[in-house]
Amino acid sequence: MAKLRQNIAVKSKLSSTLKSWLPILQSPINELEETLGKISQDNPYIEIESAFSTSLQNLSQPKSSKKITRHTKNSIGEKIELLTIYEKSLIETLQEQINPPLFPTIRSQKIALAIIDNLDSEGFFDCDMQILLSNLAKIGITCDEEELQRVRQRFCHLEPSGVGAKDLLECLIFQLDASNLEGRDYEIGLQIIHNLENHAKFKKYDNYEKVMKVIRDFARIPSLDFQEDSNVVIADIIIMQEDGNIELKLNDSYYPSVLIEKPRKKDVQEDSFFKNKLKEARDLIDALDMRKATIKKIGLMIVEYQYDFFMGGEIKPMKLKDLADEFGHSPSTISRAIANKFLECNRGVFPIKSFFTTAIDGDTSNASIKDFLNELIKNEDKKKPLSDIKILELIEKRFTLKMVRRTITKYRKQLGILGSSQRKRMYEISI
Repeated sequence: MAKLRQNIAVKSKLSSTLKSWLPILQSPINELEETLGKISQDNPYIEIESAFSTSLQNLSQPKSSKKITRHTKNSIGEKIELLTIYEKSLIETLQEQINPPLFPTIRSQKIALAIIDNLDSEGFFDCDMQILLSNLAKIGITCDEEELQRVRQRFCHLEPSGVGAKDLLECLIFQLDASNLEGRDYEIGLQIIHNLENHAKFKKYDNYEKVMKVIRDFARIPSLDFQEDSNVVIADIIIMQEDGNIELKLNDSYYPSVLIEKPRKKDVQEDSFFKNKLKEARDLIDALDMRKATIKKIGLMIVEYQYDFFMGGEIKPMKLKDLADEFGHSPSTISRAIANKFLECNRGVFPIKSFFTTAIDGDTSNASIKDFLNELIKNEDKKKPLSDIKILELIEKRFTLKMVRRTITKYRKQLGILGSSQRKRMYEISI
């Protein structure tokens, strides 16, 4: 009977820690402080000490810096960057430009804002026109497709150039409209954009090189700068390699500290409230330690199973179920736990999820297929870009497996690679 009570007590203690451990584990490292703050907001004995603020205590003057794309180092200057630099999103940047004189009326401004809400991740206008018109009607703006398109055409004067276009062709035209080309130069530029395959036939025009220089600088993806700089990535796991040896460390310099304020002895003796809050504080420290131990164990499993990748090879298929079984949780829980967490090694910074790839056939993963696809595009004949059918043939030959073309098309789009005809146009203007 005593043993049963002991087991129940141990299970109860573990469960209380797990209640804190799961949300802490699932939080990205740059959101840990906020998560801990929410959990401990009603506890008078807990103080959350920021990993960033402690590094700033002895610093008298902040430093200016460039945009951030990732963070794994421990220097004070880099932590200041993370705290002080705020990069506006594409949507915010566009919304700030919806003003007179370009959009002089409340009506035109509301239409423009609705268009912004229907841009895809690359900055292209991609939506069902009737649905958009219906949504505008719901907010009291009754207009037709012609008026909506007139408002959208003004997007050629917004930054980034090309945003709001329907496709690549219109994106280039928008950028031409915003360029300094005028008169005959503009007309030739427009003709070249519509006939990129044969742009060389315009060489007889005196200002051909001037026009082509402008067109070559046009972006094919309007939101490219925002995609590159909008996300701050802090790696949870750092893999260091030297002379063939692999060492794993946690990036714990970004972990906030949980401090327990020592209660008065009288409070603890007289009120169970204080006892419970003190226990919660200790559980929170245990939960933070469990997060570190869990992330480290995940990292060690990845290093063990993906050793060939860190040595320059390919990612092997690795199932979430294997990790879930190791920790005694469901695959869905583990999937949420590793979401938005990153690993840094000498090959770059990778989402931890990318190491858990789906097996296509045997030891071939979809990540391996995508890597090979990327190499094919990188080395393709610029005058005769590979079609999806040809890519399919090469992949089937390389990996000795059978696939379907639509899978190749899906992978290509996931990698942000344009179709063969669109790539050909882009290659031609870069000649």
